[in-house]
Amino acid sequence: MKQVVFISGKGGTGKSTVVAALSRMAGDKVLADCDVDAPNLHLLVRGTRTYQADFSGANAALIDREKCVECGACRDACRFDAIQEDYGVEPMACEGCGACMLVCPTDAIRLTQVKTGETYVDDTSLGTFSHARLDIGAEGSGKLVTEVKKNLEQYGKDEAWALVDGSPGIGCAVIASMTGADAVVAVCEPTRSGKSDLVRVLQVADHFGIPAFVCINKYDLNDEITGQIEAFCRENGIPLIGHIPYEPAVVKALQSFQTPVEAGLTHISDEIGRMWDALAAALNNN
Repeated sequence: MKQVVFISGKGGTGKSTVVAALSRMAGDKVLADCDVDAPNLHLLVRGTRTYQADFSGANAALIDREKCVECGACRDACRFDAIQEDYGVEPMACEGCGACMLVCPTDAIRLTQVKTGETYVDDTSLGTFSHARLDIGAEGSGKLVTEVKKNLEQYGKDEAWALVDGSPGIGCAVIASMTGADAVVAVCEPTRSGKSDLVRVLQVADHFGIPAFVCINKYDLNDEITGQIEAFCRENGIPLIGHIPYEPAVVKALQSFQTPVEAGLTHISDEIGRMWDALAAALNNN
């Protein structure tokens, strides 16, 4: 199974729309949404839930009130002010670092795992779909992304392709999204910040030695910056495989839970199809 992860230096570039459209075009594949902080691929890829589980990706302090002598050592040691005056622990503030446990003279504190999200696997007409949702205010999104990809491998059926909607940005969740990938496709927009974000996320891919490809979404909105992105790709030997034009009807289609494919926007879907053909050819030749 060859795994392709679609990434972007920031949210809102259109990578989820591209993945959703490709889910209608590519055959013999599984799907995953690794944007666990703000997942939305499930709105366009619907199916029957076959697996759901709570995920515990962080620790929190728990104080045994029978052992606690209220000496204050734990409150002094906690840099996050998570231990209250009555020696209860505020879970939203606790980082699970264990400093309080180390200084407690009566061994009244232990670390316990806490729920930070949920993982799901759906059976869809487009293929197996693994996704998750991080709880509000929870940390450890990178760990949850790793669990999404584990489920993808466990519930897949030896398909030829895995199409992964990666996390935006360049942080831990993005690195977890890229792990094990055969290639990444960076989707960007022709703005100054879009170009800067593109360069940063490509540097992450290069650091981990993952082959990268670029797709410019709404390329015709700014010819100057599109030209700069094209020049950057040429100078750095990065294949530019997609030029998707701006089309206001895409937004209306998404509001109706349709991809450009279902909406009949052939000039958009044809370009995405050509991008996929170029990507598949490049990976199959390696």
